[in-house]
Amino acid sequence: MNALHTPLSAEDQALAEGVLAGRLRALAKSITLIESRRPEHRERATALLEALLPHSGRAMRVGISGVPGVGKSTFIEALGLHLIDRGLKVAVLAVDPSSSLTGGSILGDKTRMERLSQSTSAFIRPSPSSGSLGGVAEKTREAMLLCEAFGFEVVIVETVGVGQSETAVAGMTDIFCLLQLPNAGDDLQAIKKGIMEIADLIVVNKADIDPRAAQMAKAQIKSALHMLRPASPNWTVPVLTLSALKNDGVASFWAEIERYRTAMQRSGEFEGKRRHQALAWMWEMIDSGLRARFRDHPAVKKNLPALCQAVEDGQSTPASAALRLLGYLG
Repeated sequence: MNALHTPLSAEDQALAEGVLAGRLRALAKSITLIESRRPEHRERATALLEALLPHSGRAMRVGISGVPGVGKSTFIEALGLHLIDRGLKVAVLAVDPSSSLTGGSILGDKTRMERLSQSTSAFIRPSPSSGSLGGVAEKTREAMLLCEAFGFEVVIVETVGVGQSETAVAGMTDIFCLLQLPNAGDDLQAIKKGIMEIADLIVVNKADIDPRAAQMAKAQIKSALHMLRPASPNWTVPVLTLSALKNDGVASFWAEIERYRTAMQRSGEFEGKRRHQALAWMWEMIDSGLRARFRDHPAVKKNLPALCQAVEDGQSTPASAALRLLGYLG
């Protein structure tokens, strides 16, 4: 097994030691390294992750999603401060949507979580989604492992909240929590949002604005969940109402997280889920690597623009163009 491991350079050995020693600067530099697209940095990042992997895996991984405006940042700040009051260290990996034209991103989560960002027991890392599907950045999983090696006991992944493609965050966290607004709509609309099928816990936020509407939304969501097949025979998805702004209900939310972890560990599903996620991650990396090698193939790079133009002009079918391009691989 050791033959698979790439030895660390002196510079990266210092980074690894800094992460394990709890130095935030080393953690930030390590995440920057793994997010780099330069080939030489990717090799270094792989070696760094291999060295730190044995020190990861001890945190509770919590995915938070919801439509823009549902109050994700306010909720995460309230939750983070609650956990810190309980003596826990919290990392937040917040993903902002990237512009499809410029690739730029506002990365404003530190501004929205001002109180949490000032705590020495918290670490907030905003990253652009860079066009990745699933509402998460391409290197969110790796960043999560680094945060665990650092010693954070809770890692929260805040997703873009784009709706239909949020399965990625559920595939990398222990529990996936969906935030809803009090006016979320009737139970039929709730079912149509396929994201509810993968939610382990659902929260109706901003309940203080209209308590009656929040209770109605809660009832509608619970009714909708009865029409869906549960993901686990050992867990019934709870629906909570809370107000992150008023810090009302946050403690109850975390109590449900702990109850979920206990139930999943008792049944053996917790570790089984993580093993399945690790294997799925490997195949995703293989798929990503194959696409990258395909695009870098000399014959593909040479003929791709002309074939793309032929497909757009209707002079070639997508299928025939794809087969021709794949044929260059031999």
